[in-house]
Amino acid sequence: MSIVKSFSVGNGDMFYIRHNSQNFTIIDCCIPEDRKDEIISEIKSAHFDNDIIRFISTHPDKDHITGLTSLFDEIGIPVSNFYCVRNNIEDDYSSRDFTKYVELRDSENSYILKKDCTRKWLNIGDSERSCAGISILWPDIENKIFANTLSDIENGTNQSPNNISPIIKYSAKDSASFLWMGDVESDFMESLKEDWLKLDLESDILFAPHHGRNSGKIPEEILKHINPKIIVIGEAPSEKLNYYGGYNTITQNTAKDIWFDCNYNSVDVYATGSISCDILNYCKLKINYQGTLTLNKE
Repeated sequence: MSIVKSFSVGNGDMFYIRHNSQNFTIIDCCIPEDRKDEIISEIKSAHFDNDIIRFISTHPDKDHITGLTSLFDEIGIPVSNFYCVRNNIEDDYSSRDFTKYVELRDSENSYILKKDCTRKWLNIGDSERSCAGISILWPDIENKIFANTLSDIENGTNQSPNNISPIIKYSAKDSASFLWMGDVESDFMESLKEDWLKLDLESDILFAPHHGRNSGKIPEEILKHINPKIIVIGEAPSEKLNYYGGYNTITQNTAKDIWFDCNYNSVDVYATGSISCDILNYCKLKINYQGTLTLNKE
């Protein structure tokens, strides 16, 4: 079955999905220098030679693209499998990785993400290969609030690209669904509440936006609509985190690397650190095993 992994990379995000369908997806990139060889080696060994491998960039903040050049050079990801939201964002720091991001973004072969976009192997399969099971629920590029926000970012009125982040949903067959929201911020979500409550956001496992910081706290009405069984809170100073009281959570500050092994109607949860989450049942003796989430899907 599929595996979804969240790397412990400090103040940043990096995930991969090893699909059960000859697909392999990396979401964002933040590779600390002291883990560079380890992470790239794991990605090389985690995907198979016949996999279609893609990279999805939520937005070009430094903590989401660090190591991008090394990743593309060493893994050999085709430019045609670079996915991002259309933008013309420039940055004063002009790092090697931001320059690589712009090169990939501006290539005529890159793929532009938008609400309900479809592409073969991403969410359309055939008799030879199943699709990855990934849906892009946002952005709606016709939405005035999004369009104005993007314009403000591109002309420098707003210095942060956080709110161009897409909403990405992965549904593992007969198993869990996962939701990523990049670094979208609370005020932006609040302004789009009416639109977002119409989206198919309901997911079993939610990766809290903006690493779980208070600045990315999901408005309660939207959170109820998502209805997550587990919220994964990323790495940040504890005083800046929102711990989502009343929900089952995993905090990456203590869990470190986390991976979800999707099985029929359940998910086994593993971590290199420690997890305390009441919804998990402990029923296996395996290295790094933290418990099993039962899904009770019909």
